[in-house]
Amino acid sequence: MKILYICTHNRCRSILSEAVTNRRAGGAIEARSAGSQPAGEVHPLSLTYLAEAGYPTEGLRSQSWDDFEDFQPDVVITLCDSAAGEACPVWFGQAIKLHWGLEDPSKLGGPETVVAQAFRATIVQIEARVDALAELATSPRDSWPARLKELTAA
Repeated sequence: MKILYICTHNRCRSILSEAVTNRRAGGAIEARSAGSQPAGEVHPLSLTYLAEAGYPTEGLRSQSWDDFEDFQPDVVITLCDSAAGEACPVWFGQAIKLHWGLEDPSKLGGPETVVAQAFRATIVQIEARVDALAELATSPRDSWPARLKELTAA
């Protein structure tokens, strides 16, 4: 299964999802991330909390969905509401599209402990969904749409 995670700026949630998926799915899923309007850099706290949780961060970068015309994902997952409302490029036409609305921990203000907890909670939420995706990846492709819908509702 090939997944492309999309957030508008591709600097936090989509980066977290890419890193978690590529490590946690044990090769059953190939994940990439992109943005419709990429920031050009990964949020530093994304890298900090991924590393804290034991995920590799080497090679993670903020990039445009235009860079993935040849990737041909099976599944495109939007992670922010603004990206969910955008029209996806035509080359994602065959992909199953779904939305995982995740709060953006990089936009929280307040004490460092609150921000740290938000990043950690987001990573845990992504891990649970990726575990379900990894199970799904080994099943027949025609079963994916219904099961992905169930996963999104969870």
